[in-house]
Amino acid sequence: MTFKELGIIQPILTALHDEGYTNPTPIQQQAILPVAQGKDLLGCAQTGTGKTAAFAIPILQLLSNTPAKARNIRALILTPTRELALQIDESLATYGKNLRIRHTAIFGGVPQGKQTKILQAGIDILVATPGRLLDLMQQGYISLSGIEIFVLDEADRMLDMGFVHDVKRLITKLPQQRQTLFFSATMPPEIQKLANSILKNPVHVKVTPVSSTAQSVEQSVYFVDKKQKRLLLTHLLKDMRSSRSLVFTRTKHGADKLVKELHKTGINAAAIHGNKSQNARQRALSDFKANTISVLVATDIAARGIDIDELPYVINYELPEVPETYVHRIGRTGRAGNTGTAISFCDTEELGDLKSIQKLIGFKVPVVGGHPYAG
Repeated sequence: MTFKELGIIQPILTALHDEGYTNPTPIQQQAILPVAQGKDLLGCAQTGTGKTAAFAIPILQLLSNTPAKARNIRALILTPTRELALQIDESLATYGKNLRIRHTAIFGGVPQGKQTKILQAGIDILVATPGRLLDLMQQGYISLSGIEIFVLDEADRMLDMGFVHDVKRLITKLPQQRQTLFFSATMPPEIQKLANSILKNPVHVKVTPVSSTAQSVEQSVYFVDKKQKRLLLTHLLKDMRSSRSLVFTRTKHGADKLVKELHKTGINAAAIHGNKSQNARQRALSDFKANTISVLVATDIAARGIDIDELPYVINYELPEVPETYVHRIGRTGRAGNTGTAISFCDTEELGDLKSIQKLIGFKVPVVGGHPYAG
């Protein structure tokens, strides 16, 4: 199947062609047509499946096909992190470059002046994180009365980050008559209940259960003493030479500390997490994408929206406590037909986490023995 067969209008097809996109991913095949027909949708899809395009493309098409009734915001895309908001806004710019659809992303952690100036000039699509959206609504900069399409993205992450109360508050401000698209990588009971409360006869789309890991990713685990992890990481990174590696830590402090230690050994690295300024986070991500730095150290929340083409390595410096997070992490590599490598470090305190991960994915991750720092 091609994008043309999905009935996508020519301006968007041209933009997709310019980006080298020809064949939609499974979730795009299943979601684009019903969304373009104005139907509600419940999508269960993990990271790396092409979910953003699955809703961005038909939203752009719907809004371009129907003239605006007033200078109101017509579509709201609610997402949990700044990185994901920026990624979605960037995708809207890419797919909609031949359309007269105005859009912007708003999020906390930066001064609001630039954001409010764009809002006052008028936009069609707003991508927002819950906190900044509520704040600007209370200040009178934003009204949701004209929303025709509402997208709740990464609903399970909203739950993890404690945003569900804010999401429910925002939903009460939306028009009753609207199209709603709901996406989540996992469907715990509270998320399913929320979906049931806001969707009307939705089309169900499910792509690659969260318990599965891509066959294109080669996985391995190194047993290592906690105090030896940095030495092992340095040893592996020097073997990888200039290959880009995304390294996960559990905490912001741990990410910063690890970057400092890597710098001492001559490895060019940067950290990305919630305590960094927006400019610092974007600079680190841009440098990583451009291969100016070879190692990006990230926390899970900051990394959720990172989309990097041809990322060779993901390294779990510390195993996640939530086993589904492991699947999300390693889904950053081995994307779009490429192969990738996922390496995990495991100390004695993390053996329970490893056991939970292996139970979820249904097999034992191969152990690498005989390395210089074997624990």
